[in-house]
Amino acid sequence: MFFTYLRRELRRRRKAALVVASGLALGIALVIVVTSVSSGMSRAQGKVLESLYGLGTDMTVTKAVEPPEEGQTTRRPRFEFDAGEGEEAQQSRDLVMVQGFQSLDASTVDDVAGQDGVADAVGGLGIRVMKVDGEFRRGQVENPGQGGPGGGGGGAVRGGGAAFDVDSYTAYGTDVARQDLGPLTTSKITSGRTFTEGETDAAVAVLDSAWAAGKDLAVGGTLTVSGTEFEVIGIATADSGDAAADVYLPLARAQALAGAEAKVTTVYVKATDSQRIEGVKEAVLKNIPGTTVTTSADLAATVSGSLSTASDLASGVGTWLSYLVLGAAFLVAGLLTSSAVSRRVREFGTLKALGWRSGRVTRQVAGEALVNGLVGGALGIALGLAGAWLITALSPTLTAELGGGGAAGGAARGGMRFGGQGGGGGSPQTLDIALTAPVSLATIGLAVALAVAGGLVAGGFGGWRASRLRPADALRRVE
Repeated sequence: MFFTYLRRELRRRRKAALVVASGLALGIALVIVVTSVSSGMSRAQGKVLESLYGLGTDMTVTKAVEPPEEGQTTRRPRFEFDAGEGEEAQQSRDLVMVQGFQSLDASTVDDVAGQDGVADAVGGLGIRVMKVDGEFRRGQVENPGQGGPGGGGGGAVRGGGAAFDVDSYTAYGTDVARQDLGPLTTSKITSGRTFTEGETDAAVAVLDSAWAAGKDLAVGGTLTVSGTEFEVIGIATADSGDAAADVYLPLARAQALAGAEAKVTTVYVKATDSQRIEGVKEAVLKNIPGTTVTTSADLAATVSGSLSTASDLASGVGTWLSYLVLGAAFLVAGLLTSSAVSRRVREFGTLKALGWRSGRVTRQVAGEALVNGLVGGALGIALGLAGAWLITALSPTLTAELGGGGAAGGAARGGMRFGGQGGGGGSPQTLDIALTAPVSLATIGLAVALAVAGGLVAGGFGGWRASRLRPADALRRVE
């Protein structure tokens, strides 16, 4: 009887049911779209942070920047060349420096790994290689033997000079036995292979694909650094388009090249749980003095550009707007259902006179409202999925500008790209991220819950109104 009466009433009041369902559908669709876009923003921001950090990394530990002492001069690169014997002296020198000139003892890795809440920690060394290659040209003496104004012999020297090419690139010393943390995890090996655990001190290198293409290097070739030939065993392509370093070397080799034995510039840390990240940060700062700890939240605060603006809009204005629209839809659905009950006074009065109790009338009204809510939920899910699909298909491009200044910028990659000189002064980097709007099962579940809630709200309004009807009063009403 319940379902028969329900079906008949919904069919008889199709227009009213459609209005209620449409209002709920718009509110639910807006919630789905905003939730999906917010999820896409989080995913895009995650890609940006992965390009800074490395997959699975929750924080980095670097050495705190020490202010220069009074009278201390800034360290600058210095090249020294030997004098040549011939007409032209060819010169080539490599200067390998620790990136940012800030380094930690390698024992810091174990100290960090021993902190409560740390699942894993691995160290790496960021270095910069400056290569100067060129020649000195000897000048020619004109009119030899002729005296000058002072009576001395020898003519004027003409020509001569020097011509040098300067090349600079970044390299990263990675712990080949523990490659699941650190910047190399943000790249995919597209040619050759990565390091093996037995190559801790081998003369092998993995190159970034963009840098290797510019230098015309490939797997099987050689890269010479400070007189040492490194065999190219692999080519890596960065997932985000911006590699952490141009060259990746075994950690021990990078330390030897830079004269930084038993030193690291960055400790990459993975926490046991995302909820413990701040606690681990406080513990490291307290127990390991002289360090700077940068978390993913710190890095996220440095991301600006349209990605940051759109994320703020989606999480702020968009979320509040969607829930306001949804609340208005619930209110309208309740009012329309209550109004429909008032137009059915004689009907419900007759049913009560025939023996229907108030509870049965209330359940009948609530059932009709719940079906309207489920229909609205189905329409809302369809509209929401269509909107999310359209955003993903269009893939609007957002820009993420990564600030170069500040502690967070300098610590992002151990100073390898951002804040190169010890955490300050690096130029901002810009990444282009295609926005998607992924719809998760949780979002669909939220939509169904909202549809049921909308039906219950509307049914609550109407049921309350119906339960207050008295048969005698209802039957006396003339419509």
